[in-house]
Amino acid sequence: MGNTVNLLAFGGARDIVGASEVRFELSGPCTVEEFMGEVCRRYPALTPHRRSIRLAVNGTYAHADEKIRCGDDVALIPPVAGG
Repeated sequence: MGNTVNLLAFGGARDIVGASEVRFELSGPCTVEEFMGEVCRRYPALTPHRRSIRLAVNGTYAHADEKIRCGDDVALIPPVAGG
């Protein structure tokens, strides 16, 4: 696994990332907030949506201060419109 997480992208986030799943390099453990900053640096088109995208770590919605570690599955989940 090395220093990577498995980044899963859904909906509009998947369109911006260009894939539903990518390996994302980390320099080490970081918070959800720090991770989202790195994701937006790599995919600048996500920046306007940063506050509306939820992150789930290993299948559970995560708070901004929770830690992400190498080997984790991190999902980008944009708002869902229903009807």
